[in-house]
Amino acid sequence: MSRGSVSLPLGAAATAAPGGAPGSTAEQGPDEAMEAEGLSEALVAEATAAGLTVAACESLTAGLVSARIADTPGASAVLRGGFVVYATQTKATVAGLDADDLADDGPVHPRTAERMAEAARERFAANLGVSTTGVAGPGPADGVPAGRVWLAATGLEPRVVDLPGDRAEVRRRAADAALALLLEAVRGAAGRS
Repeated sequence: MSRGSVSLPLGAAATAAPGGAPGSTAEQGPDEAMEAEGLSEALVAEATAAGLTVAACESLTAGLVSARIADTPGASAVLRGGFVVYATQTKATVAGLDADDLADDGPVHPRTAERMAEAARERFAANLGVSTTGVAGPGPADGVPAGRVWLAATGLEPRVVDLPGDRAEVRRRAADAALALLLEAVRGAAGRS
């Protein structure tokens, strides 16, 4: 898979074009909900089998990634913990990101996503960290279009996705994308073990 894209569940749009605009709103159907649930189940099963632990540092998803993992039976063997760092300042004060780096790069940036994933991994003594940072909408923020999300996971290049929908839909799809990326990281780490 190339830098800048991630395999997503049904109904989510990934793109390597940082200037791309989000698409139209789409409702989550039963198949899509089942596929999204399957991501967390596969993640917990494969991480458990490999003896790996995970942690999250979430901005726009505000705990959805951690909650989806925790909703899965067996999660206690895998999930070490997570941060919700919604405001830019808390990315520094809670997650420990350098305030100067945040000022230089901004909160929605691949390096910020990478640093957030690493902070989760380090602070929770997990094998793997995952992060989400972006703009849920309804409009742009700091020159970043609504629906633009940067994701990062330990051992992988940061990925950008441009997601359609309202705030709730963008946040849900971002959590799905983060789970898919974390599953990819688990599979990569398990292959290196």
